Amino acid sequence: MGFPILSLILFLPLVGAVGILFIPRGQDEVIKRIALGVSGVVLLLTVVAWTQFKVDAGYQFMEVLPWIRTFGVQYKLGVDGISFPIIFLTALLSFLSILYSWIIKDRVKEYFSLFLLLMMGMFGVFMALDLFLFYVFWEIGLVPMYFIIGIWGGPRREYAAIKFFLFTLVGSMAMLLAILTLYFGTDPHTLDIAAIAAQKPFLHNAWISGLLFFGFFLAFAIKVPMFPFHTWLPDAHVEAPTAGSVILAGVLLKMGAYGFLRILLPILPGASATFAPFIAVLAVISIVYGALVSMAQTDLKKLIAYSSVNHMGYAMLGIAAAMAASSAPISTKALALNGAVLQLFNHGIITGALFLLVGVIYERAHTRDLSTFGGLGARTPVFGGFLALAGLASLGLPGLAGFISEFMIFLGVFPIYTWFTVLALAGVVITAAFLLWMLERVLLGKLNPNFAALKDMDKRELWSLAPLAVFMILIGIFPAVLLNMTNPAVLSLLTELVLLQ
Repeated sequence: MGFPILSLILFLPLVGAVGILFIPRGQDEVIKRIALGVSGVVLLLTVVAWTQFKVDAGYQFMEVLPWIRTFGVQYKLGVDGISFPIIFLTALLSFLSILYSWIIKDRVKEYFSLFLLLMMGMFGVFMALDLFLFYVFWEIGLVPMYFIIGIWGGPRREYAAIKFFLFTLVGSMAMLLAILTLYFGTDPHTLDIAAIAAQKPFLHNAWISGLLFFGFFLAFAIKVPMFPFHTWLPDAHVEAPTAGSVILAGVLLKMGAYGFLRILLPILPGASATFAPFIAVLAVISIVYGALVSMAQTDLKKLIAYSSVNHMGYAMLGIAAAMAASSAPISTKALALNGAVLQLFNHGIITGALFLLVGVIYERAHTRDLSTFGGLGARTPVFGGFLALAGLASLGLPGLAGFISEFMIFLGVFPIYTWFTVLALAGVVITAAFLLWMLERVLLGKLNPNFAALKDMDKRELWSLAPLAVFMILIGIFPAVLLNMTNPAVLSLLTELVLLQ
């Protein structure tokens, strides 16, 4: 099995979370340093894994052990070019979020312990190659985020936390039914994702495969979130503490899109092709609707929350094009799907940075009302520079990360869903409008006298944001850093799909 680097990345946060619980109350600095140290070591391990990653080798760092022998459940971990960029993103955002969370003063022990537990749940989803293991980690991630929102959130935190929990739980129950059906539909019974994908149970039974598709689809669409399953998101984002919003947008939403790529496409290719136009329609609605609703917001945090519906819509449009039963060549679908995977990474770093910046200004101004801001670009130039960079990256300015992924998606989707691409491009215009409007309201114009003494970003906030700014520029200029990793995995997945269609 070799050196178990994935298990180390997976379980170090759990060790840290349990260890923190044994530290006496009042030792807040010690607790924060332990949490930061654990997340830092995990980030270093992902960097080490990146240096050892072989782009054409399929699943890597595999770890396979029997777990529940009676049901054939395995402890099976592995990563490929699709999952590893998101694992690195998870490690990076978790480390930066914990660094930013140094401002937490209430129930410090519980907060950082839950945050590390959340890290483990997120890593597990992206590493698991057994459906039972996938489901366990999917559910583990739900509980700590519920408490993070419900305890450390805003005035309506209980409502937002319960809404988040119930929406996700409904999707999880539908997914559990689909997993059980797949288990009994395989011969011999198995929950190994690769083994199920090889058998393709119910491939020629459109009725059952359609029901299975919608069981998984409901869980993943709620998590993305796609219209009309998105209504939990603005409440959760607005009420969550800043680091919670960063993880929600940067990682948890990616779990839904990842489920489409890891489970639906390889296991249910026929149903995926059948319902691809349906996914594309919802993706386009998400793009346009998310942009229009963002334009109507006066709360800066809610504006960025709705922008996630918009930007994840682009990723889902690329995934829908890859799912489609089209005569388009594999290279065209690969362009769309590579763009979608890159969009997942880019959205994480850009929107994560935007939520951190909302936290920075809220800690000083104690408001997120856009009508009260203005002129902050001159008063807080470092904050203004970071906000301008993240805003321009989010609207897709060439040379920054957001542009290349959206461009690849449109280039790949256009031959398959031409009119959907045209409509999505209208969403790009609205996206640019609301982001430029936001930058104008916050940074330009006359300074509110109430903010005349506002201080610029401190060192902790700078260190939290600087790595994300570097990636926005790096990926914008040199996207091959990630595309060289994703492309072989994308081509392997699409080649198998085309052979079946």
